[in-house]
Amino acid sequence: MPCPGRSFSSGIEVKDALREQDYIADDEFAVVVHLATALGRPLLLEGPAGVGKTELAKSLAAIGGRKLVRLQCYEGLDDNRALYEWDYAKQLLHVQMLRDRISDQVSEFDSVAEASKFLADQDFGLYSENFLSVRPLLEAILSPDPVVLLVDEVDRTEESMEALLLEILAEQQITIPEVGTFVARSQPWVILTSNDTRELSPALKRRCLHYHLGYPTSEREREIVTARAPEVDEATATEVVELARILRDLPLRKSPSISEVIDAARAATVLAASGFDTASDAKVRDILLTALLKYSSDVTLAKERFDGKLLESPSRDGGEPIERSTVASKPANTTTAVFRGTGGRDPHQQGIRGGSGIRSTR
Repeated sequence: MPCPGRSFSSGIEVKDALREQDYIADDEFAVVVHLATALGRPLLLEGPAGVGKTELAKSLAAIGGRKLVRLQCYEGLDDNRALYEWDYAKQLLHVQMLRDRISDQVSEFDSVAEASKFLADQDFGLYSENFLSVRPLLEAILSPDPVVLLVDEVDRTEESMEALLLEILAEQQITIPEVGTFVARSQPWVILTSNDTRELSPALKRRCLHYHLGYPTSEREREIVTARAPEVDEATATEVVELARILRDLPLRKSPSISEVIDAARAATVLAASGFDTASDAKVRDILLTALLKYSSDVTLAKERFDGKLLESPSRDGGEPIERSTVASKPANTTTAVFRGTGGRDPHQQGIRGGSGIRSTR
């Protein structure tokens, strides 16, 4: 069990410690993570959904002996949900307890003006730390024990929320107008993730170390699959990883994430135990698409590719290759999009968002 506040001397040590949590990082990425922890700089991870960005924060908290404080970002997130709120019920109870004593003191004054001036000069302690309902950002700053602060999918928020983060990222502090400035009581490790659904502001990027985390190589993905799902044999893992690689080369609405590859490998193992053939068999392959793909249009496209109706590099009628879709260019499959009047449009004209992280329960 790692001791609280553990530090690391090198990228190799970080890589080995992460591997103990079944998080398989390559050498370059491990060095970047080590630099972020050693320098106390926030680390911004950008890349497609499901490549291990969120999972890094979870694993880093585990190996560092730190509590994970997570702010899950979404459209419409404001400071009341990210920073703090005043506990109005607690404040009201405090006022009610003081009411009788205040009434006795105010009754000594002959005029309303004098009583009002007396009350204005009093500090009733209503706006103090005792009456704050802390949210994730303030919780990370006030924590006496070191934490990992995860700001997950920051690209889902508006730029106003990015501006709110700048003071925390640069000075590791939060200013509350009624109280003052709270400086971090212990140095948090800050991880921000983005699925590339929109471009983040230069001001935010300037305050962070930046790393683009893409899909792993086939070899490393096989390592991840067998580490997270030890019941999957090497041959099955190889076949499922190769299937995912082929799918990721297609212009899908959503490419298979690492967690979905792990699910597919486990499914292939269950199917093999039930008497089905290997993952390379067409029938098994079509079943595994239910774990790897989440849209019927993607399933249709994949089956056309495997049936030979679609070339490996699809092209338009004029011979121009079709540009591969990215998460940022896809439509959001949410009710928010419908209420904005995007319901009924061509789905290829809308954007899609996905989650990140690769944890799979053993």
